[in-house]
This record gives sequence, structure tokens and C-alpha cells, in this order.
Amino acid sequence: MEQREKECGQHEIKTSAIVIKSSCDLSGGMTRSKSQAEHMEEMTQEARDAQTFDHNITMREAICLYKKGICWSLLLSTAIIMEGYDSALLASFFGFSQFVQKFGHQLADGTYSLSASWQTGLAVGVQVGSIIGVFINGWLVDVYGYKKTMMGSLVLMIGVIFIPFFAPNVVVLFIGCIAQGVPWGIFSTLACSFASEVCCTKLRPILATWINACWVIGQLIATGVLRGFLTGRSDEWAYRIPYGLQWTWPTLILIGCIFAPESPWFLVRQGRQEEAVAVVRRLTTPEEGSRFSPEATVKLMSYTNRLEESISAGTSYTDCFKGIDRRRTEIACAVWSIQNICGSAFMGYSNYFLQQAGFSAEASFNLSLGQYGLGLVGTISSWFLMERAGRREIYTYGLAVLCAVLLVIGFMGIASGVAALRAVGAMLLVYTFIYDFSVGPVCYSLVAEMSSTRLRAKTVVLARNFYNLFGIVNYIIMPRFLNPEALNWGAKTGFFFAGTLDGLCFLCTVYCYFRLPEPKGRSFGELDILFELKTPARKFATTPVDTTLLARSPSTLLENIGIDIAKANSGTVAHLEQADSARLIV
Repeated sequence: MEQREKECGQHEIKTSAIVIKSSCDLSGGMTRSKSQAEHMEEMTQEARDAQTFDHNITMREAICLYKKGICWSLLLSTAIIMEGYDSALLASFFGFSQFVQKFGHQLADGTYSLSASWQTGLAVGVQVGSIIGVFINGWLVDVYGYKKTMMGSLVLMIGVIFIPFFAPNVVVLFIGCIAQGVPWGIFSTLACSFASEVCCTKLRPILATWINACWVIGQLIATGVLRGFLTGRSDEWAYRIPYGLQWTWPTLILIGCIFAPESPWFLVRQGRQEEAVAVVRRLTTPEEGSRFSPEATVKLMSYTNRLEESISAGTSYTDCFKGIDRRRTEIACAVWSIQNICGSAFMGYSNYFLQQAGFSAEASFNLSLGQYGLGLVGTISSWFLMERAGRREIYTYGLAVLCAVLLVIGFMGIASGVAALRAVGAMLLVYTFIYDFSVGPVCYSLVAEMSSTRLRAKTVVLARNFYNLFGIVNYIIMPRFLNPEALNWGAKTGFFFAGTLDGLCFLCTVYCYFRLPEPKGRSFGELDILFELKTPARKFATTPVDTTLLARSPSTLLENIGIDIAKANSGTVAHLEQADSARLIV
């Protein structure tokens, strides 16, 4: 009996000691949890203020505030001019006599032609190189950032231009096309992502769609240069000089990139908040008395980054196909692929197509100049439309109109005569304007906004490569329809696109109606919440979201912190109650 009481006494002492220690530990845990909660509340208040400022700022105020950021974004986006320049250059060379005489072969009637297989090979070579460059960019940007990746790509571009410039035969030219495609692939995805990360929500669509304007400017310059050399020279320099002009762009852009700032979002993802604040200061010029705060802006970036970490912590390519990011990747890939599915190949081959349809070389180049000029007007006009209408509406309705235009071109391909040829040329102009007013520019804004900030570089990479794959399909079929040694359909090619791709164009319109959400006016954090809540695409524009208060999804950051605090509090009470009961029983 005495032994039993002694053991009970010792057990009570041990239990009491455990209770006291546990109480102290849990009290400290409660204190730390409360401190963490207070810190988070302070952070979310600053994030809320930054988000409110971002929503309320007008377009004029945004331009004045971010004028330096706009300039830096425009600088990096001008690299796309090189890609647009060469895409029009290569396609136009197929109808350029000096180029065809050098790399083609003589036909029975004494004229020269580049075989359909080599036309396809050269065009596909660019796409293959672009696919490689795009994938490389997804890794380089995450490791080295936008600035260093852009500078390295520009140096590479300067070097590989020598290959097509001095190409002695079509095989070396093919190698040069692949080599040039690598930096072009990097430019095409880097510029899109960078444009969405250096300015506020109000300016995002303008800077993203400027990329399409750069494409059109490049095509316009290429057509103008070739038009100038069409009758000016008859030797190899007629096509070598246009190739050599490509050295101008990377040299000038490289000098500017030396002084360019890094993306603040990249610095936040790297945990370098102080540097991010300094970069935001470089990107902005707040007026005296402005409520803008660089510190609060970076707090909002940090909040969004943590929010995405709580939803999906990974940043690899496989993470793009997990959870809610699967839907976001699907939409981005579909939106960019549609650019090649909707019949846009006509624009790239317009000069060659018009010559095969019966236009003279001078007339076809003149018409191409007007075509790309209309494209630039269409892109600039889309900026004003996006202020009033949503990206979803512009993209979807634009596809519907393109369906109708393709159908008209198809029926015109059946007819013959001068009047029919003029009508085909006119409809190509209409198609170009509608495309560059809707699907062309709005695509870049949508792709940049659909992905999460942590997976943006890789999502844009995947989307661009889906675009490239469909581009390869276009490059394979188009030369065979237009080449005199292949199908030689000429103007009737329009009927193929209308009859076959018009059905695909209609399906793309239906897809966009049911799957494409409206990101207009939404911050990246709001889009994260809407995707996490699995909001239907048609309700994105009308669903209210407060990223700092509404975190209803169990996987969002704020609720996770709330659960941790609740567990700590409930755990403390439970331990104390169990200890008291044990002491009473003993």
C-alpha cells in the first residue's frame, strides 16, 4: 500500500512537471502564433491598400506613374521586331527572284523555283529552333532572371546572323534558320512575361499587345526593304543586305538592356524584397502627394507569391499540369494555338500567294505593305477597345468574324478573272485588319494573365510551343498548295482554308465561349482565387473577390495560417484539460 502511494506521488510530480512544461511551451506557441497573426494582418493591410490603389488608378495616372516601366517594357519587346521581320522576310523570299535563283533550281520553262520541300524545311527549321529556345527560356528566366537571359540571347543572335548572311547553299541556310530560331523563341516568351510584370494591372493589356504591334512592324519593315531591293539590285546582295539589317536590332537593344531593371516579381520569388522595392522605385515616377507606395506594392507581390505557394508550391513544368494550374495551362496553350489554327498563315504567305494568284511582283509587295500597315492600325485600335470591352469578348467575337472572312475567301477562290483576284486581295486586307484588331494582340495579354506568377515563364513556354507546333503544320501544307511544282492551287487555296480550317475556327469560337475567362481589371491575386474556387469562365467578370479577406479555399495562405493558429489554441486547451483530469484521477 505504501509502495503504491509512493508510486502515485512520483507519478503526480512527473505529471505536474509535464503539465507546467507543456503549458509554458504552448503559451509560448500561442504568443508566437499571435505575433505571426499580427504580422500577417499588418502585411495584408498593406497589400489591401496596394490592391485598392491598383484598382482605382486611371489610365492617365497609370501612364504618368509607370512611364519609365513602360519604356523598359517597350525596349525589351522590340526584340520581337526581329522575329516579325524574319518571318515576313523568309516567306517573301520564296517569291524573290534573286533568292530563288541562288537557292532554287531552274524549271523547264527557264524560270527558277525553290522546291516545296525546301520551302517547308526552311520554315520548319525556324520553328524547330524556336521550340528549343522557348524551352531553354523557361529554365533560364527562373534561374538568371529576365535581364541576363535577354542579354545572353541578344549576343547569341548577333553571332548566328552570320550563318544565313554568308550561306553558300540551301543546306547552310537551313542550319542558319534553326540557329536563329533559338534566340527568337527566347524573345517571343520573355517579352510577353516581362511586359506583364513591370507595370500595373491597367497597363498590362497595352504592353502585352504591343508585342503584336512589334510583330507587325517587323513584317512591315521586311516588306518595305524587299520592295526597295526588288528592282534595285539583281545580284546576291539583294537578299543578303536584308539579312544583314538584322544586326541593327540586337546591337541597339543589348546596349539598352545593360541599364534595364530586373522584374520585381522575379526578385520577390527569389526572396529579395529590398531589391524588389528598389526596382519598383526605378520603374515608377510618383507625383507629389501620391498614395502610391513601392513598399506596399512589393508587399502585394509577396502576398500573391505566398498565396500561390500555398496553392501549388512547385515551379517545374510538371506543376503546370497539376491541380488548378492544369486549367490555366490548357487555356494559355489553346489561346496561343488558335492564332495558327484560324487561318493566319495567309498573312505570312500573302506576297507569294498573290503572285501565284496572278499579281505582279511589284503589285504583290505593294499590297503586302498596305496589309501590314492595316495590321499596325488594327493593333493600336485594339488598345482603345480593350478599355471598354473585355479580352474574352474581343477574342471570341474576333474569331467569329474571321470565320466569315475565311468563308468568303474560299468562295472567291472558285472564281477566276481579274475581278476575283482583286477581291481576294481586298479580303486579305480585311482579314489582316480583323486579326490584328482582335485575335492577334489580345492573345498576348491573355497568355500573360492566365498563368500564375510562379509558373508564368513555364506556362508561356508551353503555350508558345503549342503555337509553334501548329505553325509547323501550316508551314508544311502552305508551300505545297502554293508551289507550282506541287498542288499549285493558287487562289483556290483560300477555299481549302475556308472549307477545312473554317470548321476549326468555329470550334475555337465555341471553345472560347465556354472555357476562356475574363481577366480584365483583375490583379494576379484575384485571378489566383477565382481559379482556385473553380469559377466558371463566363462568371469571371461578375464574381467579386477580395484576396485579403475572402480566402475561402482551404488551400489558400490566409486560411492555412488561421488553421495553424486555431490548432495551437485548441491544442493548448486540450492539453491543459487532459493534464488536469490526469492529476485529479491520480
